[in-house]
Amino acid sequence: MALQDVCKWQAPETWGPSTHLPQAGGWAIPQGCNLQTFLQMHGPRLAHGTTTLAFRFRHGVIAAADTRSSCGSYVACPSSCKVIPVHPHLLGTTSGTSADCVTWYRVLQRELRLRELREGQLPSVASAAKLLSVMMSRYRGLDLCVATALCGWDRSGPALFYVYSDGTHLQGDIFSVGSGSPYAYGVLDRNYHYDMTIQEAYALARCAVAHATHRDAYSGGSVDLFHVRESGWEYVSRNDACVLYMELQKLPEPEPEGKASQAHPESVIPHRAGECGKLSSEPGEVSAEDSRMPAKTETL
Repeated sequence: MALQDVCKWQAPETWGPSTHLPQAGGWAIPQGCNLQTFLQMHGPRLAHGTTTLAFRFRHGVIAAADTRSSCGSYVACPSSCKVIPVHPHLLGTTSGTSADCVTWYRVLQRELRLRELREGQLPSVASAAKLLSVMMSRYRGLDLCVATALCGWDRSGPALFYVYSDGTHLQGDIFSVGSGSPYAYGVLDRNYHYDMTIQEAYALARCAVAHATHRDAYSGGSVDLFHVRESGWEYVSRNDACVLYMELQKLPEPEPEGKASQAHPESVIPHRAGECGKLSSEPGEVSAEDSRMPAKTETL
């Protein structure tokens, strides 16, 4: 699909699509016209879609994302990387306009490097998130579209922040951004707990993104998985999202609670206060490359 077809641009002298771009002066904003009004009237309206997630747990921060870059119904790239490293202990997920995300991460990398040279040490994750939100908030209302989760490890331990292009700046344990985030949240909210093992965290992130890519038309491709440790970030794996979902479908379905309690009355263990949300089964051994959910999360 041609770029002029995607943007619905037409040459001034013709009514049909043209292979010739206008002169440089043709893109100039007319004198006396408000920039925001001009963009709303003449700017292209392109749909965005993706699935990115990040969560903090005992052993660091997990970041995962799909790899499909789309422009409306057109898949521009099926294997893009939506997790961008900032420095050895900080990376971020990207959702929104790809060009805006890449540009602002380059600006953030430059500013953090300058601060490191001035102060002799890297800023904290909270400082980096605040800096990014302040810089982008100046362009509020100009169709800037950047939604990111900054994942890092600093002197205070693992940290996770959500930053949006209008200046929103939030700290939390779980964030999912993109059109597939409602489906990812459904998996994360049911199975997440802070004391997970590393293999449980890997399996949970893969499962959440795989389910989101199956339900969301704008998400797909593969599942990229990153792990931020005290020693720095690590690229764990890239798995095909369709294969992951098919493997999850082959897992045995859980038995109803009534039948399970009648068949194995000795396995019913009362929960203590504060543990009602945890499963009583012990997790099994799972390799780093195993895409199946462990015992705590394979009941999806």
